[in-house]
Amino acid sequence: MAVDTTTSKTGYHLATELVHIDSDAVKDNYNAASVPIYQTATFKQNSADGSGGEYDYSRSGNPTRTAVEVHMAKIMKAERAFVVSTGMTALDVILRLVKTGQEVIAGDDIYGGTNRLLTYVSQFNGVKVHNVDTTDPKLVEEKLDPIKTRLVLLESPTNPLIKIADIRTIAARVHEVCPSALVVVDNTMMSPYLQNTLELGADIEYHSGTKYLSGHHDLMAGVIGCREQSVADSLYFVINASGSGLGPFDSWLLLRGVKTLGIRMEKQQSNAIEIADFLEAQGLKVHYPGLKSNPQYELHKSLSSGPGAVLSFETGDVGLSERIVESARLWGISVSFGCVNSLISMPCKMSHASIPAEIRKQRHLPEDLIRLCVGIEHPEDLINDLARALEVAGLKVKR
Repeated sequence: MAVDTTTSKTGYHLATELVHIDSDAVKDNYNAASVPIYQTATFKQNSADGSGGEYDYSRSGNPTRTAVEVHMAKIMKAERAFVVSTGMTALDVILRLVKTGQEVIAGDDIYGGTNRLLTYVSQFNGVKVHNVDTTDPKLVEEKLDPIKTRLVLLESPTNPLIKIADIRTIAARVHEVCPSALVVVDNTMMSPYLQNTLELGADIEYHSGTKYLSGHHDLMAGVIGCREQSVADSLYFVINASGSGLGPFDSWLLLRGVKTLGIRMEKQQSNAIEIADFLEAQGLKVHYPGLKSNPQYELHKSLSSGPGAVLSFETGDVGLSERIVESARLWGISVSFGCVNSLISMPCKMSHASIPAEIRKQRHLPEDLIRLCVGIEHPEDLINDLARALEVAGLKVKR
């Protein structure tokens, strides 16, 4: 069964909820059609003891930030949501819940920045990190320890090999074996529009808001959604204490961007499906859950309402891949994804270069891998540009 795209409280489809902001989220005396930007660091109080005001200092809370947090909680179906300065900040805040001597289980195909931060906490915080193939729930279960396991960190699809983890099965087993452990999912690649991991059993879902949620690569942001209030309270303490909450102007940009998430994701995904079909027709090994040839096609379909707009493929030759990437015109060579314009990169040389080569080899991450982050351009133009790049690089293209 795919993710339900209606909300439990209103019955509206998510595409509708994305556009409509809760009018009670921010008290505005002027009924502004767009949520105001409260670009202030502090708020005047009515009494000498500082009590009585809903806000006192923007590190602890700001009306614009409240508006986007309430909105994100609604579309993520979370008990509470938070917005912080970056996606990596979101993970850093979550990892503050792990104490020295506890353990984290994570995937072996994960974003390079995630691997870098996990390496740091293992080296300096006394936290043991297990990297396993999360496509096999049994391998995750083998590392579970009822006393030591604190977090199970999943990506699905993974970045950059686009592998699928059975979030529902893993979460159920983790909660059974380790009642005090938290299941955390980086849902950036799918966005809440295509996948709701809290309803699949995760305790925490987080996103790099820099990507699909904002959609234009004009801000840095992280979003965290919690299924239970007790977890939310712990995270809020860290955010307030560390001062990592998102500023008012970026909160406003994020709120503006997320309104168009539905139409952007639909277009980007439909483009990606056509491009994946084209690349597969060339005989290339394509990693994309929207292809029926993908062995995890049915599993992903049971977890999500669509395959998303990120795919990767192998050429078998690093030099060939480099020529393809450098010959593309419409595809910008860049890290990140989720933007309205299409991007191309070689993860082992860019987003995942911080993972040592020997570890990349152990984790079967191909050095020739090319990742495509599909935008909203016309699909014919994108395919023609790719075809030309393939031909310039030395491949014979089937039209």
